[in-house]
Amino acid sequence: MSNSATAARRSVIYLLDQILGEGRLLPECLAAGALDRLAPEDRARAQRLTIETLRGLERADRLLADHLRQTPALTVHNALRLGTVELCQGEAAHGVVHSMVEIVGRSRKHGRLKGLVNAVLRKIAADGPDAWPKMRVPRLPEWLRDPLIMAWGEDAVKGMEQAHFNGAPLDLTLKSGAEAPDGETLPTGSIRLRDAGQVSTLPGYEAGTWWVQDAAAALPVQVLAPKAGEKVLDLCAAPGGKTLQLAAAGADVTALDISEARLVRVRENLKRTGLKANVIAEDALEYQGQYDAILLDAPCSATGTIRRHPDLPFAKDGSEFGELIELQARMLAHAWTLLKPGGRLVYCTCSLLPDEGEVQIEEALGQHPDMQVDRLALGISGVEESWTTEEGGLRLRPDYWPDKGGMDGFYIACLNKSA
Repeated sequence: MSNSATAARRSVIYLLDQILGEGRLLPECLAAGALDRLAPEDRARAQRLTIETLRGLERADRLLADHLRQTPALTVHNALRLGTVELCQGEAAHGVVHSMVEIVGRSRKHGRLKGLVNAVLRKIAADGPDAWPKMRVPRLPEWLRDPLIMAWGEDAVKGMEQAHFNGAPLDLTLKSGAEAPDGETLPTGSIRLRDAGQVSTLPGYEAGTWWVQDAAAALPVQVLAPKAGEKVLDLCAAPGGKTLQLAAAGADVTALDISEARLVRVRENLKRTGLKANVIAEDALEYQGQYDAILLDAPCSATGTIRRHPDLPFAKDGSEFGELIELQARMLAHAWTLLKPGGRLVYCTCSLLPDEGEVQIEEALGQHPDMQVDRLALGISGVEESWTTEEGGLRLRPDYWPDKGGMDGFYIACLNKSA
């Protein structure tokens, strides 16, 4: 097996150690340069293997438990997990086993366990590939699974878990009239690609005729329905997909985010697509102004994005969600003061937890006499009536569209301000 494949695997084990041992999110590790030393193809491989190992972690641990008397040190355990996932997905046994033995063998701390790694992975190579597809779909950790069952029921959560395990295809939002790369046109208008490969090599990327955006994430702007010339504020704008939608509609867009670093990507995408927005790095709670329409994609638990980010349930434990829920309420209250009378505000979160969606809107309606929910705004192409919630918002879940590849979990509500 090539040195580059071993280097990629060593990086995967490091990332798993960070996620499972230190509670760090994968994007955080990548931003800190965890894969910077690898060649581009090895970087892509390391990222893919990390995601696949996290998706299959429960299955890997169940298979390994049959061959381990006790759980080894985390680094060794993660080498075994990665090896198990690769073997069960059909990777050649010789290359996988040789790589893992070499990686563990070179460790000062764990080198003596290379014999164990060799013996266990050879047993997995013999019986793992047959056992793997017969095992149950990996479940969410209890800290998240239990509240989701309480909110949506066990069958719905099992559907979500299946969607998480399947992973996410690539969705694109097109500029009006632009030609799309070959793919499936979804009921809501997004284009879905199954095996996209390298995004920057797809037709239309250089020309800026589309951008990557999950189909669910494209709906808040459709609900807001921006008009040409309207003064629109995109609060918490990064990574910028919604900013691009607003600008493409001809609105006068202000894109605001607290993170200057995250706004770099927004500026890059605006340049690539030839669209315009006023980009500002500032705390949303301090910002002042008056707008015809506002989009508030509030900071949240991101539990609706696990199809793409399987690290989240392992890196988090829900302990910080209370602070996020409080921040959302403060942001919504402040955003309301920035909206002109007669204006409209779309509140959304990529969360599956009602406390970050339905409950926030119920409470806001009780606090603001000049706030009304606009149910009619939800009547957009491809949106099913059953997705509308009691208080008048839109609930999207990963188990929807199972035959099409699912969607991210989202909550969306359109709020009108009395004139």
